[in-house]
Amino acid sequence: MTTSIPATLIPGDGIGPEIVDATLAALDALQAPFEWDRQVAGLGGVQLAGDPLPAATLDSIRRTRLALKGPLETPSGGGYRSSNVRLREEFQLYANLRPARTVIPGGRFDKIDLMVVRENLEGLYIGHEHFVRIDDDPHAVGMATGINTRQGCRHILKYAFDTAIATGRKKVTLVHKANIMKVLTGLFLETGLQMYEDPKYKGKFELDTIIVDACAMKLVLNPWQFDMLVTTNLFGDILSDLVAGLVGGLGMAPGANIGADAAIFEAVHGSAPDIAGKGIANPIALLLAAALMLDHCKLPELATRLRIAIDQTLNIDKVRTGDLGGTARTVEFTKALVSRIKAG
Repeated sequence: MTTSIPATLIPGDGIGPEIVDATLAALDALQAPFEWDRQVAGLGGVQLAGDPLPAATLDSIRRTRLALKGPLETPSGGGYRSSNVRLREEFQLYANLRPARTVIPGGRFDKIDLMVVRENLEGLYIGHEHFVRIDDDPHAVGMATGINTRQGCRHILKYAFDTAIATGRKKVTLVHKANIMKVLTGLFLETGLQMYEDPKYKGKFELDTIIVDACAMKLVLNPWQFDMLVTTNLFGDILSDLVAGLVGGLGMAPGANIGADAAIFEAVHGSAPDIAGKGIANPIALLLAAALMLDHCKLPELATRLRIAIDQTLNIDKVRTGDLGGTARTVEFTKALVSRIKAG
């Protein structure tokens, strides 16, 4: 009998509850031992508790140290700050893990198996911004301050290097802009090169470096030359979405946010309010995030069964949602996936 694992569940906004239901059905079929504490955040948090990140939700994650969340709505240009960013800050989730693997073969890019490791707490993403008034224009000048620390660089690089060894990655590429941002991203590059000299890492994988714009071009021309990309916050945000595009888009992109004391797993796409409630959402990103969560909880056999069942449902049974060229509704896809899990 596997010991139950307490975990916080945040269904999220828009299509969140629909894809969370699909994921829970798959985890139930796997008999995954999660004991869920259901909480709210984002727009749902504002509506229920007047806060996009209610105290009860934070308390739950502090207790469980583990969460699975659907997409949360964040207003553009105003309103409240991103709950995703606040969660990363609150629990010091310094590593963002974004794997991208071809699930449906035969596309423009085939046999992709890439991992992007993104620093999650520093850089230009910290939101230290302000306007400067000139004459009668209060927004005449916009300013932003980016901060990288040696300790922050060490945290993300150690996580990336250790993960590369644990998962058998052959090459790690440090992505930077140290030719122009010599201090802000030069610190990251310098730290990575220094850390690779440690006998614990030296020779265990090949270390490469590349400027971010060249990396974006090469990812489109020949993504197979890369294995694991490690980079700072803003570059990682952009490149991880680019890499998701190589395997079918954000609907196929899971994410993990890892810290010393907590881990939060998510679908990285938005809440898609335009299709919420229509029963046509693709739950694969959150299902793959649940597989990452199973790996994190030292349940790799269940994670493998889930990934295999997703592959079989898509490629053998040909049950696919509309965004993948099929006609299946969310519930129909879930039913087919659960059948595959139980058959396996």
